[in-house]
Amino acid sequence: MNTKASSLPSHIAIFMDGNGRWAKSRGLPRSEGHKEGLNTAKRIVKSARDMGIKNLTLYTFSTENWKRAEEEVSFLMGLVGRYLRAEIDFYKENQIRVVHSGDMDRLPDNVKDAIQYVVKETALFKDTRVNLAINYGGRDEILRAIGKLGRLDRKPTEEEFIACMDIPDMPDPDLVIRVGGEYRMSNFLLWQVAYSELYFSPILWPDWTEDNLKLAIEEYQRRDRRFGAEK
Repeated sequence: MNTKASSLPSHIAIFMDGNGRWAKSRGLPRSEGHKEGLNTAKRIVKSARDMGIKNLTLYTFSTENWKRAEEEVSFLMGLVGRYLRAEIDFYKENQIRVVHSGDMDRLPDNVKDAIQYVVKETALFKDTRVNLAINYGGRDEILRAIGKLGRLDRKPTEEEFIACMDIPDMPDPDLVIRVGGEYRMSNFLLWQVAYSELYFSPILWPDWTEDNLKLAIEEYQRRDRRFGAEK
């Protein structure tokens, strides 16, 4: 496999789908699939960092995921909170900066504290920035941005609107990867994906590897991005 460094995507966004289905297919509880999904996330973050990807967004928990069974939601919140603190040495060793997008207000205090802790502890790192989308929804981010804009007597510019988004300085995703065999955007980065390249994989997230990431990037590098201009 040969991914060309000169044309690597600056920002990759990933749907981490299929944890529950992965567990069910093995006769395991869904919680085991979520645990394995976090191991995959760590593996893919390290691979992306080693390949020179500067920005990576992981769709970790959506605003719609609260509709799941209370037991599963509680497990996921606890898992995320513990994982962030447990992996702080991994982020430091690899000079990975962690940021967060999403509405913090509804998150349990232990998850808020863990996010704030890892964001603060990694704030000065510059190799790769990992955006954890937790309690994130594209529509919700847009509505919150409108609220920050306040009342204007004119149409806002794109620059003014972007300045009110969760991470204004993060470039739009060049490549969006959806694993697990689904084919929809599911309220993810709706403003930012206007000209993103989309890549779909049938492989469930816990089974994803560095080779799968390389294949997605190679496919991206074969595409002709025109951003609405003539060929």
